[in-house]
Amino acid sequence: MTLITLAHGSRHPAAVRAIEDLTAAAGALLGVPARAAYLELATPDLPTAAREVPRAVVVPLLFTRAYHARHDVPAAARAARESGARLAVAEPLGLGPEVEEALGRVVASDAEPGAHLVLYAVGSSRPGANAEVAALGARVARRAGRTHSVVFATGKGRGVGVAGLDEAARRHRRLHLVPLFVAPGLLLDTALDALPTIAARRGAAVGASAPLGARLAPLVAGRYRAALAGHHQEKRAA
Repeated sequence: MTLITLAHGSRHPAAVRAIEDLTAAAGALLGVPARAAYLELATPDLPTAAREVPRAVVVPLLFTRAYHARHDVPAAARAARESGARLAVAEPLGLGPEVEEALGRVVASDAEPGAHLVLYAVGSSRPGANAEVAALGARVARRAGRTHSVVFATGKGRGVGVAGLDEAARRHRRLHLVPLFVAPGLLLDTALDALPTIAARRGAAVGASAPLGARLAPLVAGRYRAALAGHHQEKRAA
């Protein structure tokens, strides 16, 4: 069965290439055809991508079970099935041990010794979603033996977006931004573009890692395998 990754989509010029690279890497691990689809802001959408294959496993490239995972993904799958597609929908990426391990490898390879970690995520209006991201940040920092903050790109109140990064740099002389992003995005660019100014204003040394990208290929492959196994069990039970 074909692997279809389902990303949110972005207007960022590098986002599609990053998703396609991740999709190709996961497909290579699985030894199956692979293609990318998007919920919005990029093409193809899921019904279009699924129309071109006989059967597929869809892996949503989403970290939290917020609005997109709970509403947009089921709606896209429903539209694809109404067009005749035969799909099994896998669990999203989530915020479990696999993502923790991937972020831990990023920290180990990129962050200067002793740098305070800032896990930078989009943010969600769903109760509990941001708390789950905060718990992930704590686990990654504990694993690395570092202090840490979690800053969300969107939301209300102090400590959000560039203001949150500025506050972290005010408190810590060395800082490293760790994006909880699959691919480049405009929200992340806003943060990265602000870092030199923040560093100069606060007298801090500030570094940053790239989005996770193809580092997530083993996780995508694992979600595919689990969904395929569940699909076969359902068929046998029927």
